[in-house]
Amino acid sequence: MIGGQLREAHIATDLGISRSPLREALTKLEEEGLVVKIPYRGAFVVEVSAREVAEIDSVRLRVEPYAAELSAEALRGPERARLLQTVEDLRRAMEKDDIPASIDAHLRFHRLFYDLSEHGVLQSLWHGWETKLRLHLSVDHRTYSDDPHQLVVEHERLAAVALEGDTDAFRQELAAHFPMGLRAQTGDPGEPTPRPA
Repeated sequence: MIGGQLREAHIATDLGISRSPLREALTKLEEEGLVVKIPYRGAFVVEVSAREVAEIDSVRLRVEPYAAELSAEALRGPERARLLQTVEDLRRAMEKDDIPASIDAHLRFHRLFYDLSEHGVLQSLWHGWETKLRLHLSVDHRTYSDDPHQLVVEHERLAAVALEGDTDAFRQELAAHFPMGLRAQTGDPGEPTPRPA
């Protein structure tokens, strides 16, 4: 229920808890970007538009290759198996049509580059985006219905060029993975929903 109001009294009654821990939980969700509180109106589930996701992707196209470059040394060492495992987790989840597990593997794959970069600003950027991307992917199931196999192949290609340390090839694969982020910069109207990578 994106954009829906969260009525504290009803939720507290349904869960059989007092409103105090509920308020704490809503504050935590607000900090994570999942809830927005509007004075005198209440708390609402955040809305994530296709345009917002496209704008995030347009920035990611510039910074994620840098994160991959910074993480290249770690990926050539002990973290290689971790990267490949996320691709395998994505494949298994897609084969089972397990949307939550596939979203988790999908985002873990991309988060790994930021985590391994050891670059605080890049990590903060990803932290700010991940909740919005997860929410968008959870709502827009069409993201996975077009060609699940292709999504796995795209991540295999991204993993291969990242492990080779080829930043330019990584950027090209990423651009092919979410071309809608590029169109958002030009303000191209009437475009279909982007697929966050």
